[in-house]
Amino acid sequence: MAGKGQGGFGFGLGKMKELTEAFKKAQQVQEGAKKLQEELDELEVIGEAGGGLVKVILSGNQEPRRVEISPDALGEGAEVVSELVAVAMTDAYNKSTATMRERMEELTGGLNLPGL
Repeated sequence: MAGKGQGGFGFGLGKMKELTEAFKKAQQVQEGAKKLQEELDELEVIGEAGGGLVKVILSGNQEPRRVEISPDALGEGAEVVSELVAVAMTDAYNKSTATMRERMEELTGGLNLPGL
């Protein structure tokens, strides 16, 4: 009684090749992710509000770098400046999130990983 077409190995050599290729791709993605992390650390993402009166600058990894407030904005009062800073922060956060997502999709393209 034979193993019903399994060749005695439990699964075919084609599956082993697929598994090996998947491991190679996963290793490439891991190496690419490390490089991507470094690139995102260097990247600056600028969020703006009030037509550029307030700018919030984050790294590509969403770490705060600096806030730039135009002297023209200061004449508007603390409440307006606070609102502009919040809007600029949200803008920078949304841009950095989109950038991270795009870069990860480029990195993992063709590899079906859950949650990515």
